[in-house]
Amino acid sequence: MGRLVSILWAWIDAIIAALLAAMIALVFANVVLRYGFSSGIRSSVELSRLGFVWVVMFGAAVALRRGEHLAVTEFSAAFFPRAVPTLQRLCWLVVLVAALMLVWGAARQTLANWHNISPLTGLPTGLLYLPGAIAGVLMTATAIARLIHPVEANTGAIGEGR
Repeated sequence: MGRLVSILWAWIDAIIAALLAAMIALVFANVVLRYGFSSGIRSSVELSRLGFVWVVMFGAAVALRRGEHLAVTEFSAAFFPRAVPTLQRLCWLVVLVAALMLVWGAARQTLANWHNISPLTGLPTGLLYLPGAIAGVLMTATAIARLIHPVEANTGAIGEGR
């Protein structure tokens, strides 16, 4: 199971890298076309924005899994060292609730906007909300895994054996 999880997260990293590369190429080509040839790619701005949303949402899920999000643990570790495991589980419970709200809201927006078609790209505008639902599912799975098997801060992600 751990191997499948590692493969899934490796694919997500690859998707993020591919989206970043595509966004850079699109924006660069559009700048060259605009300033060099007084033309441009009409849909490049919308496609770049869409790619940016996907990168941000997947990046947030990856950062949560790797423990690279902002955490201030000095206070609890210094004053309540015996309560740290309980406080960590409480924090993961809050993350779980927030991730479930993200899944619920993003899925509803995806479905509500799926039949609205963008005039520039011809893509459904629901694609702007879909990464929130997918990232929310990934964050939910991470929070559940951390509730069941807590990991010490900065020791690596679940399933990587670090």
